[in-house]
Amino acid sequence: MLNQITTILECSRVFSLPMTIMSWLVIFTYSSLVAGHIRYGFLALIGVCLAHLATNVFDDYFDYKSLIKQVDFNKKEYLKNSQKTKCRYIIAGLMKPRQIFALGCIYLLLAILIGVYFFFKCGAGVIYFALIGGILTVLYSFLSKIRLSEVAVAIAYGPALFGGIYYVMTKTYSWDAIILSIPSMIVTVILLYIHTVMDFDFDINEGHQTIANSFNSRLDSLVVLKWLLILAYITPVLLCIFDIADWQVFAVWLTIPLAVDLYKSMVDFSVDPESVPEHKWYHFPMENMMGEPAFMTRIYQSRNLMIYYSLILSAAIVLALI
Repeated sequence: MLNQITTILECSRVFSLPMTIMSWLVIFTYSSLVAGHIRYGFLALIGVCLAHLATNVFDDYFDYKSLIKQVDFNKKEYLKNSQKTKCRYIIAGLMKPRQIFALGCIYLLLAILIGVYFFFKCGAGVIYFALIGGILTVLYSFLSKIRLSEVAVAIAYGPALFGGIYYVMTKTYSWDAIILSIPSMIVTVILLYIHTVMDFDFDINEGHQTIANSFNSRLDSLVVLKWLLILAYITPVLLCIFDIADWQVFAVWLTIPLAVDLYKSMVDFSVDPESVPEHKWYHFPMENMMGEPAFMTRIYQSRNLMIYYSLILSAAIVLALI
Protein backbone atom coordinates (compact mmCIF):
# COMPACT_ATOMS: atom_id res chain seq x y z
CA MET A 1 0.00 0.00 0.00
CA LEU A 2 2.80 2.43 0.94
CA ASN A 3 4.63 1.69 -2.32
CA GLN A 4 1.41 2.32 -4.25
CA ILE A 5 0.88 5.68 -2.59
CA THR A 6 4.52 6.64 -3.22
CA THR A 7 4.18 5.72 -6.91
CA ILE A 8 0.97 7.73 -7.23
CA LEU A 9 2.56 10.78 -5.60
CA GLU A 10 5.68 10.55 -7.76
CA CYS A 11 3.80 10.16 -11.04
CA SER A 12 1.61 13.09 -9.95
CA ARG A 13 4.87 15.08 -9.60
CA VAL A 14 4.00 16.08 -6.07
CA PHE A 15 7.43 17.75 -5.76
CA SER A 16 6.05 20.58 -7.93
CA LEU A 17 3.26 21.48 -5.46
CA PRO A 18 5.32 24.18 -3.69
CA MET A 19 4.84 26.42 -6.75
CA THR A 20 1.08 26.30 -6.11
CA ILE A 21 1.35 26.53 -2.32
CA MET A 22 3.71 29.50 -2.44
CA SER A 23 1.61 31.39 -4.99
CA TRP A 24 -1.44 30.74 -2.82
CA LEU A 25 0.43 31.97 0.26
CA VAL A 26 1.00 35.43 -1.23
CA ILE A 27 -2.65 36.10 -2.09
CA PHE A 28 -3.89 34.29 1.05
CA THR A 29 -1.75 36.60 3.20
CA TYR A 30 -3.05 39.69 1.40
CA SER A 31 -6.69 38.55 1.48
CA SER A 32 -6.48 37.64 5.17
CA LEU A 33 -5.29 41.13 6.02
CA VAL A 34 -8.26 42.72 4.22
CA ALA A 35 -10.77 40.70 6.27
CA GLY A 36 -10.88 37.62 4.09
CA HIS A 37 -12.44 34.33 5.21
CA ILE A 38 -9.42 32.30 6.36
CA ARG A 39 -11.12 28.88 6.38
CA TYR A 40 -12.24 29.36 2.77
CA GLY A 41 -8.67 30.26 1.90
CA PHE A 42 -7.35 26.93 3.16
CA LEU A 43 -10.12 25.01 1.40
CA ALA A 44 -9.26 26.86 -1.81
CA LEU A 45 -5.64 25.74 -1.39
CA ILE A 46 -6.76 22.11 -1.43
CA GLY A 47 -8.78 22.80 -4.57
CA VAL A 48 -5.96 24.43 -6.52
CA CYS A 49 -3.49 21.73 -5.42
CA LEU A 50 -5.87 19.08 -6.75
CA ALA A 51 -6.20 20.98 -10.02
CA HIS A 52 -2.40 21.22 -10.23
CA LEU A 53 -1.98 17.46 -9.72
CA ALA A 54 -4.70 16.79 -12.30
CA THR A 55 -2.81 18.96 -14.79
CA ASN A 56 0.42 17.03 -14.17
CA VAL A 57 -1.27 13.65 -14.61
CA PHE A 58 -3.24 14.60 -17.73
CA ASP A 59 -0.08 16.13 -19.21
CA ASP A 60 1.75 12.81 -18.87
CA TYR A 61 -1.24 10.81 -20.12
CA PHE A 62 -1.70 12.84 -23.31
CA ASP A 63 2.07 13.00 -23.88
CA TYR A 64 2.16 9.21 -23.65
CA LYS A 65 -0.70 8.86 -26.12
CA SER A 66 1.18 11.16 -28.49
CA LEU A 67 4.44 9.22 -28.07
CA ILE A 68 3.04 5.77 -28.85
CA LYS A 69 1.63 7.07 -32.13
CA GLN A 70 5.16 7.70 -33.36
CA VAL A 71 6.24 4.97 -35.77
CA ASP A 72 9.78 4.74 -34.40
CA PHE A 73 8.79 4.85 -30.72
CA ASN A 74 10.76 2.30 -28.65
CA LYS A 75 9.99 2.00 -24.94
CA LYS A 76 13.45 0.75 -23.93
CA GLU A 77 15.29 3.50 -25.79
CA TYR A 78 12.91 6.16 -24.51
CA LEU A 79 13.43 5.07 -20.91
CA LYS A 80 17.20 5.39 -21.38
CA ASN A 81 16.91 8.98 -22.54
CA SER A 82 13.77 10.41 -20.95
CA GLN A 83 13.63 12.58 -17.87
CA LYS A 84 12.51 10.63 -14.83
CA THR A 85 9.37 12.69 -14.41
CA LYS A 86 7.80 12.48 -17.88
CA CYS A 87 5.55 9.48 -18.67
CA ARG A 88 8.12 7.19 -17.10
CA TYR A 89 5.72 5.27 -14.88
CA ILE A 90 3.37 4.53 -17.76
CA ILE A 91 6.14 3.48 -20.15
CA ALA A 92 7.84 1.33 -17.50
CA GLY A 93 4.51 -0.38 -16.82
CA LEU A 94 4.28 0.67 -13.15
CA MET A 95 0.91 2.26 -13.89
CA LYS A 96 -1.42 1.64 -16.81
CA PRO A 97 -2.63 4.51 -19.01
CA ARG A 98 -6.23 4.02 -17.89
CA GLN A 99 -5.08 4.24 -14.24
CA ILE A 100 -3.29 7.50 -14.94
CA PHE A 101 -6.34 8.89 -16.71
CA ALA A 102 -8.60 7.78 -13.85
CA LEU A 103 -6.25 9.39 -11.33
CA GLY A 104 -6.42 12.69 -13.22
CA CYS A 105 -10.22 12.47 -13.29
CA ILE A 106 -10.34 11.85 -9.53
CA TYR A 107 -8.15 14.90 -8.85
CA LEU A 108 -10.27 17.02 -11.17
CA LEU A 109 -13.58 15.77 -9.75
CA LEU A 110 -12.50 16.57 -6.19
CA ALA A 111 -11.42 20.05 -7.30
CA ILE A 112 -14.81 20.54 -8.99
CA LEU A 113 -16.65 19.49 -5.81
CA ILE A 114 -14.77 22.16 -3.87
CA GLY A 115 -15.71 24.62 -6.60
CA VAL A 116 -19.38 23.66 -6.28
CA TYR A 117 -19.19 24.26 -2.53
CA PHE A 118 -17.76 27.73 -3.14
CA PHE A 119 -20.47 28.42 -5.73
CA PHE A 120 -23.16 28.01 -3.07
CA LYS A 121 -21.18 29.82 -0.36
CA CYS A 122 -19.59 32.67 -2.29
CA GLY A 123 -21.64 33.24 -5.43
CA ALA A 124 -21.58 32.81 -9.19
CA GLY A 125 -18.22 34.56 -9.59
CA VAL A 126 -16.55 31.28 -8.67
CA ILE A 127 -17.71 29.83 -12.00
CA TYR A 128 -15.51 32.18 -14.04
CA PHE A 129 -12.34 31.31 -12.17
CA ALA A 130 -13.22 27.60 -12.08
CA LEU A 131 -13.81 27.56 -15.84
CA ILE A 132 -10.43 29.14 -16.52
CA GLY A 133 -8.72 26.64 -14.22
CA GLY A 134 -10.61 23.66 -15.66
CA ILE A 135 -9.92 24.58 -19.27
CA LEU A 136 -6.21 25.08 -18.60
CA THR A 137 -6.04 21.79 -16.67
CA VAL A 138 -7.46 19.78 -19.55
CA LEU A 139 -5.78 21.66 -22.40
CA TYR A 140 -2.34 22.24 -20.88
CA SER A 141 -0.76 19.24 -22.61
CA PHE A 142 -1.91 20.54 -26.00
CA LEU A 143 -0.97 24.15 -25.26
CA SER A 144 2.53 23.03 -24.27
CA LYS A 145 3.05 21.72 -27.81
CA ILE A 146 2.31 25.04 -29.51
CA ARG A 147 4.50 27.44 -27.47
CA LEU A 148 1.69 28.41 -25.10
CA SER A 149 2.70 26.55 -21.93
CA GLU A 150 4.21 29.69 -20.38
CA VAL A 151 1.09 31.67 -21.28
CA ALA A 152 -1.13 28.99 -19.71
CA VAL A 153 0.93 28.98 -16.49
CA ALA A 154 0.96 32.80 -16.38
CA ILE A 155 -2.85 32.89 -16.57
CA ALA A 156 -3.33 30.01 -14.13
CA TYR A 157 -0.89 31.32 -11.50
CA GLY A 158 -1.66 34.97 -12.13
CA PRO A 159 -5.20 36.34 -12.53
CA ALA A 160 -6.96 32.97 -12.20
CA LEU A 161 -5.35 31.88 -8.92
CA PHE A 162 -5.00 35.30 -7.29
CA GLY A 163 -8.37 36.57 -8.46
CA GLY A 164 -10.06 33.29 -7.50
CA ILE A 165 -8.55 33.01 -4.02
CA TYR A 166 -9.35 36.66 -3.29
CA TYR A 167 -12.92 36.17 -4.49
CA VAL A 168 -13.71 33.10 -2.34
CA MET A 169 -12.14 34.75 0.70
CA THR A 170 -13.84 38.16 0.32
CA LYS A 171 -16.71 37.53 -2.15
CA THR A 172 -15.51 40.48 -4.23
CA TYR A 173 -13.35 41.07 -7.30
CA SER A 174 -10.15 43.09 -7.01
CA TRP A 175 -7.74 44.58 -9.52
CA ASP A 176 -5.26 44.90 -6.66
CA ALA A 177 -5.18 41.10 -6.39
CA ILE A 178 -4.46 40.82 -10.12
CA ILE A 179 -1.62 43.36 -9.93
CA LEU A 180 -0.24 41.59 -6.86
CA SER A 181 -0.07 38.38 -8.90
CA ILE A 182 2.39 39.78 -11.44
CA PRO A 183 5.73 39.34 -9.57
CA SER A 184 4.67 35.94 -8.20
CA MET A 185 3.42 34.84 -11.61
CA ILE A 186 6.78 35.68 -13.21
CA VAL A 187 8.84 33.59 -10.77
CA THR A 188 6.45 30.71 -11.38
CA VAL A 189 6.85 31.04 -15.16
CA ILE A 190 10.63 31.02 -14.61
CA LEU A 191 10.32 27.58 -13.04
CA LEU A 192 8.48 26.27 -16.09
CA TYR A 193 10.86 27.95 -18.51
CA ILE A 194 13.85 26.33 -16.79
CA HIS A 195 12.17 22.98 -17.40
CA THR A 196 11.58 23.64 -21.12
CA VAL A 197 15.15 24.88 -21.64
CA MET A 198 16.50 21.63 -20.19
CA ASP A 199 13.99 19.63 -22.25
CA PHE A 200 15.15 21.45 -25.41
CA ASP A 201 16.20 18.34 -27.34
CA PHE A 202 13.48 16.07 -25.90
CA ASP A 203 10.75 18.48 -26.93
CA ILE A 204 12.13 18.78 -30.47
CA ASN A 205 12.30 15.00 -30.80
CA GLU A 206 8.74 14.62 -29.52
CA GLY A 207 7.31 17.39 -31.70
CA HIS A 208 6.70 19.89 -28.87
CA GLN A 209 7.06 23.51 -29.94
CA THR A 210 8.16 25.64 -26.99
CA ILE A 211 9.44 29.17 -26.62
CA ALA A 212 12.83 27.73 -25.64
CA ASN A 213 13.28 25.52 -28.69
CA SER A 214 12.21 28.30 -31.04
CA PHE A 215 15.81 29.49 -30.58
CA ASN A 216 18.79 27.86 -32.28
CA SER A 217 20.25 26.49 -29.04
CA ARG A 218 19.73 26.23 -25.30
CA LEU A 219 22.29 28.98 -24.76
CA ASP A 220 20.43 31.36 -27.09
CA SER A 221 17.14 30.61 -25.33
CA LEU A 222 18.53 31.91 -22.04
CA VAL A 223 17.91 35.48 -23.19
CA VAL A 224 14.25 34.89 -22.24
CA LEU A 225 15.27 33.59 -18.82
CA LYS A 226 17.45 36.66 -18.30
CA TRP A 227 14.52 39.01 -19.00
CA LEU A 228 12.12 37.02 -16.86
CA LEU A 229 14.55 37.27 -13.94
CA ILE A 230 14.95 41.01 -14.48
CA LEU A 231 11.17 41.50 -14.58
CA ALA A 232 10.75 39.47 -11.39
CA TYR A 233 12.77 42.11 -9.54
CA ILE A 234 11.34 45.17 -11.32
CA THR A 235 7.63 44.39 -11.07
CA PRO A 236 7.38 44.75 -7.24
CA VAL A 237 7.54 48.47 -8.01
CA LEU A 238 3.95 48.12 -9.29
CA LEU A 239 2.80 47.17 -5.80
CA CYS A 240 4.05 50.51 -4.51
CA ILE A 241 2.75 52.52 -7.47
CA PHE A 242 -0.78 51.14 -7.01
CA ASP A 243 -0.56 51.44 -3.21
CA ILE A 244 -1.03 47.70 -2.65
CA ALA A 245 2.02 47.46 -0.41
CA ASP A 246 4.98 49.60 0.64
CA TRP A 247 8.75 49.62 0.33
CA GLN A 248 8.99 46.37 2.29
CA VAL A 249 8.30 44.41 -0.93
CA PHE A 250 11.80 45.26 -2.11
CA ALA A 251 13.05 42.73 0.41
CA VAL A 252 12.59 40.19 -2.41
CA TRP A 253 15.82 41.66 -3.80
CA LEU A 254 17.56 39.59 -1.13
CA THR A 255 17.02 36.62 -3.47
CA ILE A 256 18.89 38.23 -6.37
CA PRO A 257 22.08 36.21 -5.62
CA LEU A 258 19.98 33.03 -5.95
CA ALA A 259 18.65 34.25 -9.30
CA VAL A 260 22.17 35.02 -10.56
CA ASP A 261 23.33 31.61 -9.34
CA LEU A 262 20.42 29.94 -11.17
CA TYR A 263 21.21 31.77 -14.41
CA LYS A 264 24.88 30.77 -14.24
CA SER A 265 23.82 27.20 -13.53
CA MET A 266 21.66 27.20 -16.66
CA VAL A 267 24.54 28.56 -18.73
CA ASP A 268 26.65 25.63 -17.51
CA PHE A 269 23.85 23.21 -18.40
CA SER A 270 23.57 24.71 -21.89
CA VAL A 271 27.25 24.05 -22.46
CA ASP A 272 27.32 20.65 -20.72
CA PRO A 273 23.94 18.99 -19.91
CA GLU A 274 25.71 16.47 -17.67
CA SER A 275 27.21 19.11 -15.38
CA VAL A 276 25.96 19.09 -11.79
CA PRO A 277 26.11 22.35 -9.81
CA GLU A 278 27.94 22.32 -6.51
CA HIS A 279 25.41 21.91 -3.70
CA LYS A 280 25.56 24.94 -1.42
CA TRP A 281 23.61 25.51 1.79
CA TYR A 282 21.21 27.97 0.16
CA HIS A 283 20.28 25.46 -2.57
CA PHE A 284 18.30 23.34 -0.14
CA PRO A 285 15.82 21.75 0.27
CA MET A 286 16.78 19.24 -2.39
CA GLU A 287 15.15 15.87 -2.00
CA ASN A 288 14.92 12.96 -4.44
CA MET A 289 17.22 13.44 -7.45
CA MET A 290 15.39 10.62 -9.30
CA GLY A 291 18.67 9.49 -10.85
CA GLU A 292 18.97 12.79 -12.79
CA PRO A 293 21.11 15.11 -10.62
CA ALA A 294 21.98 17.54 -13.44
CA PHE A 295 18.29 18.00 -14.28
CA MET A 296 16.68 17.84 -10.83
CA THR A 297 19.25 20.08 -9.11
CA ARG A 298 18.32 22.93 -11.42
CA ILE A 299 14.61 22.22 -11.05
CA TYR A 300 15.06 22.44 -7.28
CA GLN A 301 17.16 25.60 -7.65
CA SER A 302 14.38 27.33 -9.58
CA ARG A 303 11.67 25.94 -7.30
CA ASN A 304 13.51 27.09 -4.19
CA LEU A 305 14.06 30.55 -5.65
CA MET A 306 10.29 30.72 -6.09
CA ILE A 307 9.76 29.52 -2.49
CA TYR A 308 12.15 32.07 -0.95
CA TYR A 309 10.81 34.88 -3.14
CA SER A 310 7.20 34.08 -2.18
CA LEU A 311 7.94 33.74 1.54
CA ILE A 312 9.71 37.11 1.60
CA LEU A 313 6.95 38.75 -0.45
CA SER A 314 4.29 37.37 1.92
CA ALA A 315 6.22 38.64 4.93
CA ALA A 316 6.61 42.05 3.27
CA ILE A 317 2.84 42.25 2.72
CA VAL A 318 2.25 41.54 6.40
CA LEU A 319 4.70 44.28 7.44
CA ALA A 320 3.17 46.73 4.98
CA LEU A 321 -0.48 46.17 5.95
CA ILE A 322 -0.51 45.53 9.70
